[in-house]
Amino acid sequence: MYYPDELVEEIRSKSDIVSVLSTFLSLQKKGSNYTCCCPFHNEKTPSFSVNPARQIYKCFGCGAGGNVFTFLQKYENMTFPEAVEYLAPLAGVALPERDTSEEAKKRTGRRMRLFDCNKDAANYFYKVLWDEKRGAPGMRYLKKRGLSDETIKRFALGYAPMDGNEVVRYLKSKGYTDQELIDSGIASFSERHGLSCKFWNRVMFPIIDDKNKVMGFGGRVMGDGEPKYLNSQESDIFNKRRNLYGFGFAKSSRKNRFILCEGYMDVISLHQAGFDEAVASLGTAFTMEQASLLKRYSPDVYLSYDSDGAGVKAAMRAIEILRKYNVTGRVINMKPYKDPDEFIKNLGAEEFEKRMENAEDSLLFQVHTAQNEYDLKDYAEKTKFYHKIAEFLATMDDPLMRDNYLDAVSLEYGINKEHLREAVGKAALSLADKAEREELRSAGPRNATKEDYAMQNEQIFLTYLLEEPKLYPQIRDKISEDDFSTELYKDVAKRFLEELGEGKTPNPAAIISRYEDADEQSKVSALFTTKIENLADKEEKERAISEVFYKLKKSTYERHEASRTSDMEGIKQGIAEKKALEEIKKNNIHL
Repeated sequence: MYYPDELVEEIRSKSDIVSVLSTFLSLQKKGSNYTCCCPFHNEKTPSFSVNPARQIYKCFGCGAGGNVFTFLQKYENMTFPEAVEYLAPLAGVALPERDTSEEAKKRTGRRMRLFDCNKDAANYFYKVLWDEKRGAPGMRYLKKRGLSDETIKRFALGYAPMDGNEVVRYLKSKGYTDQELIDSGIASFSERHGLSCKFWNRVMFPIIDDKNKVMGFGGRVMGDGEPKYLNSQESDIFNKRRNLYGFGFAKSSRKNRFILCEGYMDVISLHQAGFDEAVASLGTAFTMEQASLLKRYSPDVYLSYDSDGAGVKAAMRAIEILRKYNVTGRVINMKPYKDPDEFIKNLGAEEFEKRMENAEDSLLFQVHTAQNEYDLKDYAEKTKFYHKIAEFLATMDDPLMRDNYLDAVSLEYGINKEHLREAVGKAALSLADKAEREELRSAGPRNATKEDYAMQNEQIFLTYLLEEPKLYPQIRDKISEDDFSTELYKDVAKRFLEELGEGKTPNPAAIISRYEDADEQSKVSALFTTKIENLADKEEKERAISEVFYKLKKSTYERHEASRTSDMEGIKQGIAEKKALEEIKKNNIHL
């Protein structure tokens, strides 16, 4: 679907970036901006910044940046038309009738083909399961696990037959190409076996999104094969970090809460027992993106992880992630059983509900779990344990909540509250310092080039000029797009300077919309969001801006000098440019 530039800009200008991103991220106000941990890379110290005045975002860790459209494209894996269609009703803008031209179909058709391919595969697996002969291994397994016919149908469970080529032949008969089978994650190609289904002799769990589209599959092998569970690879339509098994059902639950499990069977067993709010991560550890997804629908999450050591460890990690999103976590005690599936089979739904009513507060769960690692009869060990408590409390952003827990923990363990508060403050500083060192280490060494410094200076200058557009008349005749080192930066600067010349205030979010490539969008965002020193003194700021402008012009002079001809005309140009550069160095720009 093609939408006119004027319509796109109207939707963008009426879509407040803070409001939109807040439905996905846990933004915290910091000065005039909003910050959080970046959703596009793992970090512990927030480096993702949203600028409401400029309606753009920028991560100073990984470099991701853009406007409200680019965020939805990157975070929700939307196409640009899908992002426009998502925002239009929120912005109160009516969209024209859908364009059904061949060109429009080609642009948006690829993802739909992958969804359709997965849907047809799911239907095939489902039919095989219900075949008394071919689906017998899968049906025996599911019945042994206590699933009813109604539950099997509700979750569209299936069975991948022993012959992997059987599924491939069926899908190709439906018109799908080899590449579409590979891109959907259903098939793989090897020199030895050719094109064959990745799933065979497995009970199949279709992974369905909240729009009832099949994104991918999980497959449980029958017998002792490895791996025990095999999941679809990531694709244009399937991102494990941003989805949850059972979420399509759970988000519609009337209970306004979620039960977070570890596996497919846990979710299915809980749903069968009446707990339709259960979800599970997709073969990966719980992620920040999944926490953000849950937060959009409910602030209450019950953790129902396995009761063994690995399950406790996973629960501890999930609690930390949920806390970053201000989600209230509670931990359900599964003992003496390992997981919800076993618990429900042995003690039933009523007892599970009681366990939920008595679920332990997540921070107290962390404290009590950590207590088992220390000998509290030993004073040194006890002190270490108290410092561990301080670390847990230091992860809380809400000062009121932290104070409540300070009361509870100091009372339970007989700790002086003020001493504990002091330890929490030190722990917070220590954790922040540690996270910053880890991020610097993970970034690895990099030798900045002369070109890198030039580009950084260009970014700083445009950021200054955006903050202080009244400077433009002083430099109007001394600057042009030629002062920028790359074609992209030249193009952005040309648009930017033209708007200033017309007496307009440049709009960074609107400028970003003119570029389609995600990498270009991030680079353009960097031109308007570069961190600059906050100088309160007017004279200091004037000197800083003047120095940046001089460096900008000096880089231009050096580029010209390197390619200048040695004839008389070239010599004259060189002399004139050098003289102009010396004048710029002498005379400060004034605010």
